[in-house]
Amino acid sequence: MKKGILLILLTAIISGFSIFINQFGASVVNPYVFTGLKNILVAILICGLLLAMKDWKLLKNLSKKYWGLLLTIGLAGGSIPFLLFFKGLSLTTGVQGSFIHKTMFIYVVVLAALFLKEKISKKLLFGGLFLLLGNAFLLKFIPHSLGKGDLLIFLAVLFWAVENVISKYVLKELPSRIVIWGRMFFGSIFILIFLFITGQMGLIGALNTNQISWVLITGIILFGYVITWYSGLKYVPVSLAAVILLLGAPITTLLSFVQTGVISWQEVLGVGLALGGIVVILGFKYTKRLNLIHVRT
Repeated sequence: MKKGILLILLTAIISGFSIFINQFGASVVNPYVFTGLKNILVAILICGLLLAMKDWKLLKNLSKKYWGLLLTIGLAGGSIPFLLFFKGLSLTTGVQGSFIHKTMFIYVVVLAALFLKEKISKKLLFGGLFLLLGNAFLLKFIPHSLGKGDLLIFLAVLFWAVENVISKYVLKELPSRIVIWGRMFFGSIFILIFLFITGQMGLIGALNTNQISWVLITGIILFGYVITWYSGLKYVPVSLAAVILLLGAPITTLLSFVQTGVISWQEVLGVGLALGGIVVILGFKYTKRLNLIHVRT
């Protein structure tokens, strides 16, 4: 459990950096091409990792059931939601879309309780609400109306929630590397099919050096994200992992503060609420113990 929580905390840190850096990359590359190429890069890297760890034998011996589950993970987690999310962002504001994305932990908690029989404690729920409220202050946004773009983003978030629960189920039997491979390999294939059908494949060959650099940088960050997330998810309840991941937004805010030197009182309050939520979830004693482990290592 300790190892899993540390890995998920690392995922949240990577997520905070990823959101901060991706905003630059997404502004210079077609978002669908940007997402597709990042996924392909990660798929190539994870294929190399499987070769190095000699995990191909596991793939050969997989039953039809697990091949179907890996295919579902790639479809529900590595392709459809990305396309819905970016289309939704083109129809709504980034702030509103980001807040809807932050509500994913609610759906994960419900699905995990129903299908994985995870026990949801009051500490987890209260901590999650603190984190969600903190994110609202960080984004300086309280939802008041929903449009078509918001609906698309909501559907994307539901897909990701379902995929996380399925992945947790599969991780009980398979190594995290196999699950990551399924998500990124099949997800990349589905996105390439989408780019071909929509006539956007030609945009890949037209990328310049600057655009390729952003794809490489963000792709490596995505690789770190999926490695830590699925490795941690193997040892941690998916409901707990989804709540801890909300810590990524305060990290993005702190990075923006370092860049601009400006931070508002809403952002300070948001960071405080988010950190308070983590303390509520993990507990003062457990948080202190994790800090001691970090110092020793």
